[in-house]
Amino acid sequence: MADLERYSLPLAGESSIGSRTPLAEVAAGSTARPEGAYIHVPFCRHKCHYCDFYSFVDTQDRQEAFVARLEDELEHATDLGATVGSRLVTVFIGGGTPTLLRPPLLARMLAAVRRCLPLAPDADLEWTVEANPETVDAEIAAVLAAGGVNRVSLGAQSFDPQSLRALERDHRIESVAAALGHLREAGITNLNLDLIFGIPGSTLESWRGDLEAALALEPEHLSAYGLTYEPNTPLATKEARGEIEAVEEDLEASMYEDACNRLAAAGFERYEISNWARPGRACLHNLLYWRNRSWLAFGPSASGHLDGLRFKVVPRLGEWLDSKDPWPLSEWERLDEHGAFGEELMLGLRLTEGVDTAWLEDRLARCDAGGERRRALESALADGRLEQIGTRLRLTQRGTLLANTLLADLV
Repeated sequence: MADLERYSLPLAGESSIGSRTPLAEVAAGSTARPEGAYIHVPFCRHKCHYCDFYSFVDTQDRQEAFVARLEDELEHATDLGATVGSRLVTVFIGGGTPTLLRPPLLARMLAAVRRCLPLAPDADLEWTVEANPETVDAEIAAVLAAGGVNRVSLGAQSFDPQSLRALERDHRIESVAAALGHLREAGITNLNLDLIFGIPGSTLESWRGDLEAALALEPEHLSAYGLTYEPNTPLATKEARGEIEAVEEDLEASMYEDACNRLAAAGFERYEISNWARPGRACLHNLLYWRNRSWLAFGPSASGHLDGLRFKVVPRLGEWLDSKDPWPLSEWERLDEHGAFGEELMLGLRLTEGVDTAWLEDRLARCDAGGERRRALESALADGRLEQIGTRLRLTQRGTLLANTLLADLV
């Protein structure tokens, strides 16, 4: 169950181009109306060994240059012409750890977002910032609230000391509650906690303790991801060497089922494989990803989507800082109809609502000449991984546990 909090698909093929092609040229002719923006801040206090996002330990010597360069990128957003003709209803600032920016620089970045992007009125805007619990004090919380941020996602990951050590997390358990307190006092009440299960050395009992500790803090949203051994991460290397032993699949499945049952009992609704929310508190920005909508992207390694065009900004801070192009791209791809269908089907089935069967039949008739996708869907229906409820096709709970294989077949 992969982490799609900051969604990105691999981009490759004949349509890939070099980093000096302007995004405005790549997007020429697009009728996309983006609904959101993702901004990537690569600085971290500590690089956790399981993380494969572009980030590195912050030495604070390039924070000001980063913010100045980001301001320039944001100010050129209008170069995309018609693609920014609509109001953005979500902003998501991730990383890395955006709240590592010094308070004046954090305030300056938030002000640039509000000044340069066509944001919806505050009442209609979801503005999320990711944070490490240790980086949120009263001053940072006040800067976030004053800048317009109304949602914060905290990387709690676990409330068990042994599990935190296994993840190489460097925050204190009590800092999660302290950070939530500062945010609520500043007026930010839409709060998410990230949790990870399947951590080496963890047990069903320790995972149940994590769920209870998280619920006691009364967040509006919870994300729970199975630990993934991403290629080329130190964690994957340690597992390959036998230094770390992954938990058994049956135990990981039991942990996920426990999360589904306990969070439902606590009044949370699961709306995506790894995400639960109180009624009306689903993450609107993540729903843009899973519903295959369009969003802009800013900052090194940020990935965006404009009406079938997927692009990624260069994932190197130095090259990004030095580039004269507002968006120096490392990759881009415009999917054909066959590829776009597979991607939209994969994303839609991650959602609890599933996909519309009339839409599915239409697309299968147009984009499944060999019948491979239809056979995969029929097999999953026959063995109970998929179910049809009215006019919707969706994963069953069993299918959710086995989703990776099925979704890979469909994409």
